[in-house]
Amino acid sequence: MRINKYLAHKGYCTRRGADELIASGKVFLNGVPAVLGDKIEQHDAVEVRNALPQSFVYLAYYKPRGIVTHGAQGNEKEIADLIRVRDPKLEVFPVGRLDKNSHGLILLTNDGRIVEPLLSPDRPHEKEYVVTVNERLRSDFADTMAAGVNIGGYTTKPCTVKRVSRNVFRITLTEGKNHQIKRMASALGYTVTDLKRVRIMNVTLRRLHPGTYRYIKGDTLTTLLQQLHVHEEAR
Repeated sequence: MRINKYLAHKGYCTRRGADELIASGKVFLNGVPAVLGDKIEQHDAVEVRNALPQSFVYLAYYKPRGIVTHGAQGNEKEIADLIRVRDPKLEVFPVGRLDKNSHGLILLTNDGRIVEPLLSPDRPHEKEYVVTVNERLRSDFADTMAAGVNIGGYTTKPCTVKRVSRNVFRITLTEGKNHQIKRMASALGYTVTDLKRVRIMNVTLRRLHPGTYRYIKGDTLTTLLQQLHVHEEAR
């Protein structure tokens, strides 16, 4: 693991912040000043000297359609581009992803500690979506999808599905296979025309509009960190 990723994972700062600390000579690897690109092995000792820990920030962000989560190419724009326009001093990264043409809730933070517990397939955290398909839903659709669907050699785990209208349903997953909802719908003969994520664990989209965010704090933050087994007092 690269040393900047290691420091971010430990919750000390973002990768970009780690690069700055390394460049300023404040990070030591086995007692020797670290250099950009150093890799960490299990037995290595990493120390940050003469630098205050970064304050942790947690945001609920509404990712608009047409924006990639990260890794923009060509003329594409990613979440970080929009955040820099709104607040150039706010340095956060997205946890997880949403497809370019999907929209809705994504969590942004500078706390690397929450990445693994939030994204690990071994931790069945709920994520809720509102999905529109191209045709009227059959009467048995919700029960069939909730029971699990074969999406090419893999049967999805049981989930919660509720029909909202003739071609709209809500689905709550505890797993996150690649393009899972679109593949599940396709296996049942439907094409997804709109996919919106409205909840991640206890954090909801609420009244956010595309491209806007709010700080996660108070009881909501406490509950989120407790469910992720991350200590809030370390902020």
